[in-house]
Amino acid sequence: MGGTVLLTFEVIAETLRGQIRSGGLKPGDALPTQAVLMAEFGASSLSVQKAMALLKRDGYAISRPGKGAFVAQPDVDTDADEDPGSPDAGNARMVARVEALELALAEGLEQLASLRDRVEALELSGTHQV
Repeated sequence: MGGTVLLTFEVIAETLRGQIRSGGLKPGDALPTQAVLMAEFGASSLSVQKAMALLKRDGYAISRPGKGAFVAQPDVDTDADEDPGSPDAGNARMVARVEALELALAEGLEQLASLRDRVEALELSGTHQV
């Protein structure tokens, strides 16, 4: 009973990590789309984006612009570090960290906007109660 309750994005990320570790999803396989994950987990787009940022940060996933997210090749970063002439896969972790920071910033801005809307609503309801 003393277990930690995971947030939705953590549940999504852990579920996908488990599928990758078990071999259900193999390197190079496409990860489910944002729409699929939103429907499967009853999650917001932001929760799915945060889950994907975690997977990228931890080296489980990579993004291919215009194509989607895929299970990362475990040896891609190693090869890039050993062969300076290879495509710059070593930047994948940095890109994932930047994406995670951008998502965290977007979440903070979304929360601020929500708070601002709530304050405005409270102020409006207060002015109508004379």
